[in-house]
Amino acid sequence: MDAFVSRKRKRDERQKESAQVPTPPLDSTAIEEEESTDFKLAILASLHSSLDENTLLEALLASEGSVEQAAEWLTQRNTSSPRKRSAPSNVGFQSSLSAYRISGQGSGPAKKPLVKKGQTLHLYSPEDIEAHTPCSIIHNFLPNKQADALLMQLLEEAPTYQSLEFKLFDKVVWSPHTFCFYVNSLDEAEEQKTEYIYDGRKVEDVRQSVPEMLKACPQVEEAVNREIQRRIHDFYPNGKKLKYQSPHPWKANTAFVNCYDGGKESVGYHADQLTYLGPRAVIGSLSLGVAREFRVRKIVAEGDEYRKADGTLADAQGQISIHLPHNSLLIMHAEMQEEWKHSIAPAQAIDPHPLAKNKRLNITYRFYKDNLHPKYTPKCKYGCGFFQWAEFDDDGEPPWAARVKAEQTNTTPATKETRNVIGT
Repeated sequence: MDAFVSRKRKRDERQKESAQVPTPPLDSTAIEEEESTDFKLAILASLHSSLDENTLLEALLASEGSVEQAAEWLTQRNTSSPRKRSAPSNVGFQSSLSAYRISGQGSGPAKKPLVKKGQTLHLYSPEDIEAHTPCSIIHNFLPNKQADALLMQLLEEAPTYQSLEFKLFDKVVWSPHTFCFYVNSLDEAEEQKTEYIYDGRKVEDVRQSVPEMLKACPQVEEAVNREIQRRIHDFYPNGKKLKYQSPHPWKANTAFVNCYDGGKESVGYHADQLTYLGPRAVIGSLSLGVAREFRVRKIVAEGDEYRKADGTLADAQGQISIHLPHNSLLIMHAEMQEEWKHSIAPAQAIDPHPLAKNKRLNITYRFYKDNLHPKYTPKCKYGCGFFQWAEFDDDGEPPWAARVKAEQTNTTPATKETRNVIGT
């Protein structure tokens, strides 16, 4: 900039000064942290003019904001694949961020966050989703005819769904979407109405799962259990399950069905209630109808750089958006509920679905544990209210788990057979 604001000097004078004054070393890291994303994209565009902006942005995200690394990876990719690349034409497609990674890096979740506070990173491919979030996704999960049949049955039920009523700052408010609670038998439905408590109250509308939901249960269970084992093997330290995570097979014995009618209907950031699921709960969410954004963010940021004066860690990371198309199964793994929050963001525009029109229905299959039934909840024998911290062993089992197992073992064969049918 000096050349534009100062007087012109003679050539020999400039050469003399440059010889006497040493040039300070260029701190590329500081520059990259200070410059905006648009500036970095402009630099990459000047170096790789044949690539579109989305490709440049993906490379920049994969390199954690380093222009130098992004340029190097793009050069390597172009050299190894000299074929002309056509511009992406489909909305909602993204090549995997792992395509820009230098070979030799180990597998597993990313150590550094790809997005800072106030920003949103959009992920589409299963590889990126499982690498940067506690989730995995299976696209085109059910056969097309089965997915459509399930969607049509839920569309018939959806007009009777209700909004969730709750208190916020002493005011009664309603959730901006509707839902319904399903279990696998009429006996379980009656039990849920009379014995289980949600948000301080009993749920009146508990229904038996529709036939297509029951038909999909074994498929969901098989897929979720397979993904749990793969997550443990590929992502968890030493290939072992997390502390408090259950080692037993996961079952889909209950389900919440949420209906979002139009882009304005949504749900804010929250974690699911774990009272009857136990710690390190796994949830399988099947999306049907209109595609929507499922956003997640860490509850607590990692690293001392985000530590407050009182020693706590601030939520200094941005949010990640996972796009959920029709007939996709999202598995929220064991670390999800305690360490992350999730939401369905409002959408300014949506692409209508041929059958569902503007509606999105999602089934969140859950595993209600027998030993966390309300009848086992510790209570004062004198009827007084009291507070007690939850206690679980390393497998997520409460102190009375052995007693419950013994009670179930001593049940009559007829009762055991009935329970096995219900749990499938």
